[in-house]
Amino acid sequence: MSPAPAEMSPCKPPDGGWGWMVVLGAHISIGFAYSTPKALSIFFKAIQEDLRASSSEIAWIPSIMLAAMYAGGPVSSLLVNRFGSRPVVIAGGLMCAVSMVTASFGNSIVYLYFCIGIIGGCGLCLNLNASLTIISKYFLARRPLANGLAMAGSPVFLCFLAPLNQYLLGTFGWRGSLLILGGMMLHCCVAGALMRPIRTLRDQPQEKMEQSKVNSTDGSQGCMTKAKNFLDLSFFKDRGFVIYLIGNVLFIFGAYAPIVFLSAYAVHQGVDEYSAAYLLSIMGFVDMFVRPGTGLVANSKWIRPRIQYFFSFAMVFNGTCHLLCPLMDTYPLLVTYAIFFGVGFGMVFALIFECLMDLMGSQRFPSAVGQVTIIECFPMLLGPPAAGFLVDAFSDYKYLFLMCGAVIVTGGLFLFVMNIYNYHMLDREKKAKESEQNPISIEKQEQVSIREAEEEQTEPGAEETDTVHQEL
Repeated sequence: MSPAPAEMSPCKPPDGGWGWMVVLGAHISIGFAYSTPKALSIFFKAIQEDLRASSSEIAWIPSIMLAAMYAGGPVSSLLVNRFGSRPVVIAGGLMCAVSMVTASFGNSIVYLYFCIGIIGGCGLCLNLNASLTIISKYFLARRPLANGLAMAGSPVFLCFLAPLNQYLLGTFGWRGSLLILGGMMLHCCVAGALMRPIRTLRDQPQEKMEQSKVNSTDGSQGCMTKAKNFLDLSFFKDRGFVIYLIGNVLFIFGAYAPIVFLSAYAVHQGVDEYSAAYLLSIMGFVDMFVRPGTGLVANSKWIRPRIQYFFSFAMVFNGTCHLLCPLMDTYPLLVTYAIFFGVGFGMVFALIFECLMDLMGSQRFPSAVGQVTIIECFPMLLGPPAAGFLVDAFSDYKYLFLMCGAVIVTGGLFLFVMNIYNYHMLDREKKAKESEQNPISIEKQEQVSIREAEEEQTEPGAEETDTVHQEL
């Protein structure tokens, strides 16, 4: 593959035009990236019975898949900056299709770990990072709305994949269902074809372009420099980035386990399998409208300057829903939980990358998102298996919802308090910097204020002498 044309430019992004087709492609690729690990939970009960695995062993499948999706962030960022978003998304779609097709022939749980977890997770990683990066290059003023529409792909695809997977499971079994799902994931290649590289710089002479390409790829030193740029540890000196990262790690640890075990929890409560599968569809249907709606709200002049606080509120709301879930013991109450879960989950994921863009800017975002995702792979890997361990240990699902809710609420409150501290410190640092840059003007202001104070003190005495002279 040849390098993509220069996509990064100091010029203003178009904020529209072909960018909306790019959003459509990102909607499809992000939809598969986030909905596939959730929708696969429909097959877990059948896989568990066929391969004689425990709940914690089955929970490792989506955990490894999501961990691989997040851990490959820096590599995906390097590929996007080297080749562009279009070929990276197409390659990711091919990897996802191959992973599902090969997994349909599996006879052991370890084989599924490799096919679905590692190969599929790496393919989803290519889809996710490339889509987010190209949106940040096409949009600036309308970026929250564009991110909200693109991230809405997850609930849209989950809304129809959950009942579809249940139908495929009853008709073709879990092996045939994975085979069909692999064919469906080839649509990511079509989505990648929509991601046309943005050209905002004037075309340079062909010789100069070829020479720059040769220089950029010549020698191992250039590769090492690029690797250092995308594994930049200077991000950890940024207070806002560290605060965002800690809050995100807490959220990711408890975010996916309730989705993985929601259908099983409903069946445990006496709900039939099709109705239990529709709970994920209800959640996805609500999430479908919440994400673009949250993008519109976040784009308003009242919320956008305070988007970090809005993000922390969304996390607290999401965690509170999980804390109340053990009280939902009937199907109508579980539907209510799925609705509020969809609202909270949609708000968080409509803002999760927009908040990072707000902190880092569009130029540093590709490197920053790579750093974030590779760290988030650890809580992503451990969260669902830890929840599955609680289910195996207590033979009850309520403890996993309590654990996930408590961790997420803690993360939201941490973000809220620490963002107040961060903005306060930023104001102090800004004032100190201004005082260092303009010491002369500050001294003049102090001298003027001293003179005014002295004049105010001398004015009463002057009035008294005037009256004495008049009396004499």
